[in-house]
Amino acid sequence: MAQSALNMNNPIYRRRHFTNQVMLTLSMITLIFGLFWLFWIILTLLTKGAPALSFTLFTEITPPPGQQGGLLNAIFGSVLMAAIGTIIGTPIGILAGTYLAEYGQRGWLAPATRFLNDVLLSAPSIIIGLFIYAVYVAQVGHYSGWAGALALSILVIPVVVRTTDNMLLLVPNSLREATAALGCPKWRMIMMICYRAAKTGIMTGVLLAIARISGETAPLLFTALSNQFMSTNMNGPMANLPVVIYQYAASPFKDWNDLAWAGATLITLLVLGINILARNLFRK
Repeated sequence: MAQSALNMNNPIYRRRHFTNQVMLTLSMITLIFGLFWLFWIILTLLTKGAPALSFTLFTEITPPPGQQGGLLNAIFGSVLMAAIGTIIGTPIGILAGTYLAEYGQRGWLAPATRFLNDVLLSAPSIIIGLFIYAVYVAQVGHYSGWAGALALSILVIPVVVRTTDNMLLLVPNSLREATAALGCPKWRMIMMICYRAAKTGIMTGVLLAIARISGETAPLLFTALSNQFMSTNMNGPMANLPVVIYQYAASPFKDWNDLAWAGATLITLLVLGINILARNLFRK
C-alpha cells in the first residue's frame, strides 16, 4: 500500500498511468466499434438468409423469374472450380514455399520471390480475373470453368507459399543437423522430417486459401461468368455462387433476392467453418 501511494505521488508514474488508461480506453472503443459492425452484418445476413434456406436449395437449379428453385448448379460449379483451383495451386505453393525455406538461404532469388509473393497476396482479385481474361478467355473466345479454376488457383498459390515458408522455418535446425549427420539426403530430410513437423501448419494454409477463394466474385465474372443450367462442361460458362449472388441481389425479383441471401448465408457459414477448422488445426 505504501509503495502504491509512493508511485501515485511520482509525476512520471502518474503520467504513464494516465497514458495507459487513455490508450486502453481507446483500444476498447475501437474493439467495440469493429465488433458492432461485424455482428450487425452477421445478424442481417442470418435474418434475411436463414428463412430462405430449404431442402430445395440443394436439389433444384436456379429458376427463371417468378418460379421456385434452388442453387444446385451454382453450388456444384463453385465446389468444382474451387476444388480444381486448389488442386492446381496447392502443389505449386508447397514446392515454392519449400524452396524458399530450405534452399533459398543465399542469393537474391528467395528475397525477391518473397516480395513478389507478398505483392500477389495483397493484389485485388479483380486484377487476377483481368489477367486470366486477357491471356486465356480472350484467346479461346469464350468463358469457361477452366478459366475460373485457373484464376482461383492463382489466388491459392501466394497463401500456400507464405504458410509453407513460415511453417518450415519454424522446424528446429537441430532436426536437420541430426538427419544430415546420419547421412540422409536433403530431399528425404524434407519429406520425412520437415513436412511431417510442419504438416498441420501447411494444411492450415491450404484451408485458409480455400476460405479465401470460396467467396471471390470478381475473378469469376471475367472467367467463368455464369450459367442458368446444370452443367459439368468445364469448357463452357459455369454457374457459381458468388456470381449468382451478385446477379440475383441486384434483380427486381423477390424470389431471386431470397436466393441471393440464401447463397450469401451458405458462403458465410462455409468460410466460418473452414476458419474454425484451420484455427483448431493450427492450435494443435
